[in-house]
Amino acid sequence: MKLSKNVIITWSVVAVASLAALLLYWRYLERPWTRDGQVQANIVGIAPRVAGPIVNIPIKDNQAVKKGDLLFEIDPSTFQAAVDQAAAQLQQSEATALKNQQNLERTNQLYATKVVDAQTLQNAQDDYAGSVADMNAAKAALQTAQLNLQYTKVVSPVDGYLTNMNTSLGTYVNAGEQLLALVDSSSFWIAAYFKETQLKHIEPGDKVKITLMGHPWEPFAGVVNSVGWGVFIQNGSPAFPQLLPEVYQTIDWVRLPQRFAVRVDVSGQPPIPLRIGQTVSVAISNEAPEPDHKR
Repeated sequence: MKLSKNVIITWSVVAVASLAALLLYWRYLERPWTRDGQVQANIVGIAPRVAGPIVNIPIKDNQAVKKGDLLFEIDPSTFQAAVDQAAAQLQQSEATALKNQQNLERTNQLYATKVVDAQTLQNAQDDYAGSVADMNAAKAALQTAQLNLQYTKVVSPVDGYLTNMNTSLGTYVNAGEQLLALVDSSSFWIAAYFKETQLKHIEPGDKVKITLMGHPWEPFAGVVNSVGWGVFIQNGSPAFPQLLPEVYQTIDWVRLPQRFAVRVDVSGQPPIPLRIGQTVSVAISNEAPEPDHKR
């Protein structure tokens, strides 16, 4: 009798454990979660549009900046001289155009009284047309010089955070050469890597619960934006592999399901400042998380 009771208890425990395991597995499939996530954001490469030595740097590393804030200034003296020269050339071309216009008016009057022939009139017309073209070219040259002078002041194109700044006064920069990295503060998102066996349970628009490593009691909400369509293939490199995410398998001798990036948009203002590369856990919940501030 005692043996039967022990057998019943044992099988009951096994049944409960099996049921619990099945429920957890069902929840894992129906509401996938992953600890393999990272915070990402768009990086804006800051490059000058003109070349020259830097004469002013009013910013510092890791500083928050607003759109339009001055980042650095290139020596404007050469470009100011180009503006002055282009302005003088425009004045000269305007004077020439006025002179040829007056000559054309006199020639028209003389041609009307048969004092000059048609060839003289045509020459006057050609001279005036050429001087107008020269004047327009001088205007364009002045506009270009003014733009180059304006480009000596490099400003922030977006709100964001400077990072990895290692530039000093006197540094000579070339046009188009990226000098600073600016993290776009409005572009933060989460790259959550889910197994391919879980993707059928993830749809754009699903609500998620996001938790940063080190802040387990401060979850915040997000929404699935999209599911990635490819990863970099280790065997048989496609063209432009740098354009696809590279996801490493953790165990080489076990056949593991591939993981694909699921892009998650953050809903509202997160309780913790986001930084590129932070480790994140993401759970598909379809319920907005309520932060628990108990420690």
